Amino acid sequence: MKIDGVPTAILLTAVGGPNSLDEVAPFLLDIRGGRPTSDELVDEFRERYRRIGGRSPLLDISRAQATALEARLNRDGGAYRCYVGMRNWRPYIRDVLPEAVADGVDRLVVLPLTPYYSRRSVGAYFAAVDAALSGIAARPNVAYVESWNTEAALIEMFAAKVRDGLERLAKQGFPDPAVVFTAHSLPKRLMDEGDPYERELSETMALVLRRLPPMRARMAWQSAGRTEEAWLGPPLEDVLDEISRAREQAVFVVPFGFVSDHLEILYDVDIEARSFAEKRGLAFDRTESPNTDPGFIDALAAAVRSVLGSPPK
Repeated sequence: MKIDGVPTAILLTAVGGPNSLDEVAPFLLDIRGGRPTSDELVDEFRERYRRIGGRSPLLDISRAQATALEARLNRDGGAYRCYVGMRNWRPYIRDVLPEAVADGVDRLVVLPLTPYYSRRSVGAYFAAVDAALSGIAARPNVAYVESWNTEAALIEMFAAKVRDGLERLAKQGFPDPAVVFTAHSLPKRLMDEGDPYERELSETMALVLRRLPPMRARMAWQSAGRTEEAWLGPPLEDVLDEISRAREQAVFVVPFGFVSDHLEILYDVDIEARSFAEKRGLAFDRTESPNTDPGFIDALAAAVRSVLGSPPK
């Protein structure tokens, strides 16, 4: 766990997700900041999780990513240890960090499992880390990875997954599908206040497209919250409807705003969006999620080294 003689830990962090159907209601209560959740909403999300296997796979995938990253960082003689802590569900950041400190860690890198900074997501993870460390006497030196959306390994990994998916569709007789990049929507007011989330996604999309043949690609937004305020758009369903009305035959979705299979992919894309598209006569496919793809693990390693001042190996 050392770099230049200093023990170093990597904390991978995300929102979290329920590990059983019984945890759906308390998870929603946590993620909503303690605001009451209607029985109807709880039932709706329980059904969503039931349809993807009865639980969120996010923790298992995040831990697999941590294991792969630890091996990648240590491969060239480094000495790191990776931990997983979630903001809104177990294992909470506040519970994991004392364990890391007890392991003798002097240096900590906080690595969000999203390449794109927003104060709504990444900023909240960092605040949770600060709160957890405030009660620890032997506080380690902390480095925060704010965003890593332009890492070369990340861009090439996404480009490779687009190529693979387009080849699959071509073999099915759809050589020129409409291509839709998607990410989690956020309230538009955050962008108006200077949040870089939308801009960073645009940067990544442009870099990915530069590595691909010309295609008819556009951006859409998914999984918006149910509030009165305006959210980033257009929604994915609106774009799919427009593609259908243009008499396209196929659509290929690139949910590059996400780095693992979880509810927003397995339900919002694979079930809801697919059904919406197929009812309108569109063949439907999407990129495989990064999960533990070696190229994605290389991107995580590059992000860590970028804040430690060491070149990627």
